[in-house]
Amino acid sequence: MPAPVSTFSIRRLIVVPAVITFAVTLLRLVGELQHWSPRFFSREPGGAGAIIGIVWLVPIFGVYFATRLNQADHGPTSRGRAIGFALAALAVEFVLVFTMFKLSLPIVATIVLSNLVSFLSLGIAYRGWPELAKVEVIYGLTARIPVALLMFVAMSANWGTHYELGPPGFPQMSLVSKWFVIGLLPQLSLWIAFTVIVGSLFGSLTLLFQKRRQVSESASHSSAARGLGAHP
Repeated sequence: MPAPVSTFSIRRLIVVPAVITFAVTLLRLVGELQHWSPRFFSREPGGAGAIIGIVWLVPIFGVYFATRLNQADHGPTSRGRAIGFALAALAVEFVLVFTMFKLSLPIVATIVLSNLVSFLSLGIAYRGWPELAKVEVIYGLTARIPVALLMFVAMSANWGTHYELGPPGFPQMSLVSKWFVIGLLPQLSLWIAFTVIVGSLFGSLTLLFQKRRQVSESASHSSAARGLGAHP
């Protein structure tokens, strides 16, 4: 049975993705401050799905982490289990957040509760492939802590970026309270859960695809060998 993935090994695994993620965060900030194309650098609340953003790196690095772990003999006990728990976590997250918003609570309470319940979804995803989930949590922290700090600075300076905007109907609050509700809390809860769930799902599916591809390649090689044997 392989030894657990050490913290040192995880640090070596995530150092390059962490640097790339931080660079994308800085690029996003510069693009918004310079009023570059909104399609790539939207300043709308939540980022409006802008093309340049670290959210799109989550599935990419999920595939990378999963492949590296599997090569190092730290793959899941069952690919089906890993995929199943990731899908279950995604479904639970959707249902819980949807329920929070359907309760018609005050917007601040809705945001806080929606972020807190995400820890449940994270726990579900963690059970499917703990080694990958651990890597995703640490990577998520390296990605999201800088964003949380950046949001505090942006809110203080009123830069006019998406980093300082709450959802429609968000009330006036003190700087620290606002930062906690739409900055610190979401970055360290909802977005970490998102990183673990989506990263685990894409990573697990990739291993399934690789397995099938390997089987296909083996079959091709076998057919080729039989063909060569039949016609010396």
